[in-house]
Amino acid sequence: MTNTLASNAPQPAAAAQSAIAPAAEAMPEIDATVERARAAMAEIEDYSQEQIDALVKALAWAIYRDDHARTLAEMAVEDTKLGNVPDKITKNKRKTYGTLCDLMQVQTRGLCDSDPERGLYTYLKPVGVVGSITPSTNPAATPANQALMAVKGGNAIIISPSPAAARTALKLKEYFDEALKGEGAPTDLFQVLEPPISFAKASYLSKAVDLILVTGDQVNVRRGYQSGTPCIGVGKGNVPVIIESSADPKEAAQKILLSKTFDNATSCSSENALVVLDDVYDATIAALQEVGGYLANSAQAAKIQSALFQNGKINRHAVGKPLSHLDELFALEGVTEGKRFIITEDEGIGAQHPMSGEKLSLVLTVYRAKSFDEALDKCEAILRYEGIGHSVGIHTAKDELAHKLAARIPVARVLVNQAHTFGNGGGMNNALPFTLSMGCGTWAGNSISENMSIKNFVNKTVLVKTFDKVIPERADMFGGLYDPQLDS
Repeated sequence: MTNTLASNAPQPAAAAQSAIAPAAEAMPEIDATVERARAAMAEIEDYSQEQIDALVKALAWAIYRDDHARTLAEMAVEDTKLGNVPDKITKNKRKTYGTLCDLMQVQTRGLCDSDPERGLYTYLKPVGVVGSITPSTNPAATPANQALMAVKGGNAIIISPSPAAARTALKLKEYFDEALKGEGAPTDLFQVLEPPISFAKASYLSKAVDLILVTGDQVNVRRGYQSGTPCIGVGKGNVPVIIESSADPKEAAQKILLSKTFDNATSCSSENALVVLDDVYDATIAALQEVGGYLANSAQAAKIQSALFQNGKINRHAVGKPLSHLDELFALEGVTEGKRFIITEDEGIGAQHPMSGEKLSLVLTVYRAKSFDEALDKCEAILRYEGIGHSVGIHTAKDELAHKLAARIPVARVLVNQAHTFGNGGGMNNALPFTLSMGCGTWAGNSISENMSIKNFVNKTVLVKTFDKVIPERADMFGGLYDPQLDS
């Protein structure tokens, strides 16, 4: 053990530290928080892989256990008024367990890969102190998910929660403190900024750490990338899903129900639009109604759009709310009683048709397409309006059409025959890493086009030796272009 700063962690130069926020007042409390995080990293610098894994398991259990998962879920819903308690309990447990399963399969300490034939040997080291700006939609699950990854990589993490979710994040810290103490580890490996939470604090933190993570609000994501600190920010969701002619409408409808209604549609991976092929359109609408969808008529759809989008922005009073609340907000006079979600039909896409955008509510927009190519066109148009890079789904029995979709559409993930909310951030029946942060690539201005995972929380050092490398002849490489008289 050592009491010096962790030698494997990036250390900003003193000049850079003093210029953290030249246009803003110094924030000694955040500077102190970061220094405590560095000291905590130093204490675990010499931990073995087994010791690191024990910390990760302890943190995972601290949120997974029934009583803690419920307390955090109840607190989150009470404070943010978003989602519902049963689904947040499920999210706290499912995401945590899935992430733990992923993390226990990988090595993050020391020499992790040897390739003697090519003379390459790879060592893994921490990225440093991680800062994270987390959303109100997942006030416990997101910080916990990121903390498991950060600590697995030997890092410390500091959370800047949504103001509405600060109490939940601080309760999570209580549980994590207990878990870390139980392992004899420093509690400053996981810290939460103290209220009041502000943009100024989040901005200052983003400049003081070695890696900043930003999930949620796209304004915050852009600011994260502008901080000057290496950043992983994620894109906006607005998932369109194709129901293709060979799909079973009833099976697809059941999956869409489970996904769309989970946590009152607060997930960025929730289906926002369906693009249904003409020959299965009526059967799909009927199947959606059968599982609890309420099909709004044109007059009701107009009222829904007017209430859901105001001044070009989504009405925050509709986000993550139960259907009974939406019925009142949309002035539907109780017609949705006994239903699970609302269906509106539309033809237009773009700014003049806001229902083609992300809704984060129990409202699903449905489009009709005469052909699969038209369905592709509509999906791409929806995403180019809002949600490019994020993801798209398809229900089909034809594998070649799923590949055609993946080859065409500018997204990081294409899910086939899955409940999108449960599969997009890692599923028990797919190979995507469990996460609550989905990178959307340069399409959305993101640094990664994959699910954020443990690979984003370690630096690599490659030891390079020489070997007998086969170098092709120039004439073979250049082909007919090669002229030996011009090669000195």
